[in-house]
Amino acid sequence: MSKLGIAIVGTGMIGAVHRRAALLAGAVIRGVGASSPERAKEVAQSWDVPRAYRDIEEVVADPQVQVVHVCTPNHLHRPMAQAALQAGKHVVCEKPLATTLEDATALASLAASTGLVATVPFVYRYHPVVREARARIAQGELGPLRLIHGSYLQDWLLDPASNNWRVDPALGGASRVFADIGSHWCDLVEWVGGERFVDVSAVFETVIAERGATAGQSFTTPAAGGAMQAVSSEDVAAAMFKTASGTLASLTVSQVSAGRKNRLWFEIDGARASVAFDQEDCERLWIGLPDQREEVFVRGPGAGSAEQRRLSVFPAGHAQGYGNCFEAFVADTYRAIAAERPEGLPTFDDGLRSALIVDRVIASAKSRAWTPIG
Repeated sequence: MSKLGIAIVGTGMIGAVHRRAALLAGAVIRGVGASSPERAKEVAQSWDVPRAYRDIEEVVADPQVQVVHVCTPNHLHRPMAQAALQAGKHVVCEKPLATTLEDATALASLAASTGLVATVPFVYRYHPVVREARARIAQGELGPLRLIHGSYLQDWLLDPASNNWRVDPALGGASRVFADIGSHWCDLVEWVGGERFVDVSAVFETVIAERGATAGQSFTTPAAGGAMQAVSSEDVAAAMFKTASGTLASLTVSQVSAGRKNRLWFEIDGARASVAFDQEDCERLWIGLPDQREEVFVRGPGAGSAEQRRLSVFPAGHAQGYGNCFEAFVADTYRAIAAERPEGLPTFDDGLRSALIVDRVIASAKSRAWTPIG
């Protein structure tokens, strides 16, 4: 089978992550699109790819491209993913799938009508011990679920001098911290626990009222001094959910928690056992048991569920992490294009589910009332 030809649109931090994963999965990068033709030429030269596209129209017109990776700011996701699908290209679109529920619905419907592969990188599903947790819950080892709780904490916007396109609702959408990282937690916990949220009560707070007027690269050190501007998007958020079976779930999210770089943590407590996962210590799954006992399952290809073994590409003790998750996600996307059916591959339907949750969380934060999710 000939190698897939791909185009990457968006050349920031996450575009480089897509590039590495695509190359490791055996694809050929035919060209790149960026914020300007000049930037596209610069990156094409740096990445040693043959084409620098002027715009999305030039991307989707390239007959050598079968897959378009959309890695742009959020407000461009719908028009770019839509153009690719309408041109018959498979799509990998960064999350959130769109900045509104209406746009996410339209994209999911279009993807379904075309029959093309369209995926969203909820890549934390690809931690091997996350697959182990899901398998144990599905097999009934935890018993009926009693409580779900956790947080997703970062600190990259702690300094008021820090700014980024995500802070601007016109570019990032009506929600910042919840849509950006709370969405990952919700997708992961619903998928691992097997229970969907049906109601939410949420609150948002903007704790840094003004930020530096100059936007910087994501996760970089801000420049000192300069003008300041008002901020309207939330820095922190809290949400209480209830699942269809009545299980309560609580979530705290923040981009201003000092020392927390990317701490996605959840615990799922059942009648017979509990499991807990920390993305910053992702080689281990904590398991709580009755009679004051606890265990730690260590990632590796020699034990555990079939999916845990499949995704453990290195021996135990040789750490895997976020990059390996992304590589596995992209490889599974390409397998789906080759008519395989990888387990747990997040699609535009999952992106739509996430958009629905975010929309209802925003509504609840505005009304300060319990709000149905549906």
